Amino acid sequence: MADDVMMTEQGSAVTLARANGSRAVQGGATPRPVPRTPDHEVIIVGAGISGIGLAIELRKAGIESFLLLERAGDVGGTWRDNRYPGIAVDITSFTYSFSFEQNPDWSRVFAPGAELQRYAQRVAAKYGVYPKVRFRTEVDKAVFLEDRDLWEIHLKGGERLYSRFLVGASGGLISPKKPDIKGLESFKGIVMHTGYWDDSIDLSGKRVAVIGTGATAVQMVPSIVPKVAQLDVYQRTPIWVLKKPDTEIPTWLKSAFRTLPILQKGVRVCTDVLSEAVMVGAVIYYRQIPGMVRWAEAAGKNNLLEQIPNDPVLREKLTPKYGFGCKRPTFSNDYFKTFTRDNVELVTDPIECITERGIRTRDGKEREIDVLITATGYRVFEKGNMPSFEVHGRDGLELGQFWDEQRYQAYEAVSVPKFPNYFGMLGPYGLTGTSYFKMVEAHAIHAVRCIKEARRRRMTRVEIGQGPHERYFQKVQRRQQNTVFVNHSCASSNSYYFDKHGDAPMLRPSTTMEMLWRAQHFPMKHYRFSRAQAAPKAELQDRAATAAAVA
Repeated sequence: MADDVMMTEQGSAVTLARANGSRAVQGGATPRPVPRTPDHEVIIVGAGISGIGLAIELRKAGIESFLLLERAGDVGGTWRDNRYPGIAVDITSFTYSFSFEQNPDWSRVFAPGAELQRYAQRVAAKYGVYPKVRFRTEVDKAVFLEDRDLWEIHLKGGERLYSRFLVGASGGLISPKKPDIKGLESFKGIVMHTGYWDDSIDLSGKRVAVIGTGATAVQMVPSIVPKVAQLDVYQRTPIWVLKKPDTEIPTWLKSAFRTLPILQKGVRVCTDVLSEAVMVGAVIYYRQIPGMVRWAEAAGKNNLLEQIPNDPVLREKLTPKYGFGCKRPTFSNDYFKTFTRDNVELVTDPIECITERGIRTRDGKEREIDVLITATGYRVFEKGNMPSFEVHGRDGLELGQFWDEQRYQAYEAVSVPKFPNYFGMLGPYGLTGTSYFKMVEAHAIHAVRCIKEARRRRMTRVEIGQGPHERYFQKVQRRQQNTVFVNHSCASSNSYYFDKHGDAPMLRPSTTMEMLWRAQHFPMKHYRFSRAQAAPKAELQDRAATAAAVA
């Protein structure tokens, strides 16, 4: 790296001035000198499920020099932020937890969202994560300092922190997507996104419109319909909805789970196997077992028929024209029934614009409303969200820009060449199986293995090799040819599984067992290890700059 490197970002110049051992920001105060040793060995961005899981894995490995940076005021991530009516897990609670910390007290087979938030808080408290979190701290960008093998983390407000290793654990569902509809800003009523639910808004007796019919709307719509005067649901793309085998968990069973944890583990294994056989089998191995998709589609249509037995026109509107698995499916026993109520209308005519008083569709009809709810999902694999802050690696390469231009790719969904000492907890092709927790455990194991190996070798840099990275990406692309995404009419699904390149980088084309096995056994020779060589002159300059700052 040259002694002076000018890097322009959004119109402001940042000088990386190695000569005096500090990074001076033009137009602002000069920050403290860059240290030779980091403030923390590991800095984790995000204190949701991913950040908590990695923190626990670090502690298991005896690594205590770490810090979590969280922009909100508590742990929990998605389960902290989402409070819309009806929110719940859409897989069984038995599988939706850390394998080493099961919860015997779920109230239902599909637990309400508030219970997931309490679970995250309890786990963070039990494993001593809270004292390691710095709340209400937002990261602006991170820059890898090649001369020192350190990550320089720029916080909003101007402060900078330094770490040896950096982990992006900010999750995928953190940037709500506003609908791109003409006139949205002109509406005079109340507007809110399901990701920013306002509990102070009373919907009783209101005329309400919901834009979006994804998994969130499937949970929310039946929950709000009894209190509203009128509910208009605007559907662009219907969703596959299976029956929800939900019920309260009796007190005696909870007691049994507490007394005999092995019993709950057995239930977890059984539900895991069944759920993964359906979801992974149908989506990932579509070409090998297409009958699984046909079975799931038949089950979805049967669920629709049972809930709406007497209106074939309405059923046709609610029946997806794309294959099961192209878009995130969900479970509900009452979503379809909602559309048979007198105060509910399913609107499938395209929206022309939003007016001051309501929504006008292309057929010229305007429906007046008091409240507009946008259930339009999140930006997921898009620049600015993955990652959620700028990450500048070697040779001036920025991770978000690299993915945006070169396709989303990462070795085992964790590491990318030219980004030394950086690991992602939700990377391209990272999620598989039925539980987000499994991915978190696998990726935490992967990252901590690398950190421990760097420690053992007394090295300051670990970076995935270009060859292993490319071979892994090619393997993923070959396996993608077996999935439902490229074989079963997904073009009309409008799914967030797909990115701008036409790839589906959300889901890993493998089983959960393979993912966990690979995390524990990937060849360490795929990574390159090296050590920063401190120049004596630079060290003297650092000491002089520090002494001057103290004086």
